[in-house]
Amino acid sequence: MAQQLHVDLVAVEEKVWSGEAEMVVARTTEGELGVLPGHAPLLGQLAEPSQVRIKQADGQQVAYDITGGFLSVGAESVTVLAESATPATPAR
Repeated sequence: MAQQLHVDLVAVEEKVWSGEAEMVVARTTEGELGVLPGHAPLLGQLAEPSQVRIKQADGQQVAYDITGGFLSVGAESVTVLAESATPATPAR
């Protein structure tokens, strides 16, 4: 089985999404960042406005529009702490 990341997307008022994922993509003030299992630990400030995309183990992708916040990456986990997070409208 492929290695997975545990992802928690948390807004000020609630936990928005939590689960296992293959990859997380987020845009920080330093640029767009793709996080895979085993990534070096880091803390980044999310760009405003921004979007976080989570590729789940089954290949499905979920995306959230984010305002404010930070991205914290550990070897096997990603935590997104945002001021607000709303489901993104899929691109057509």
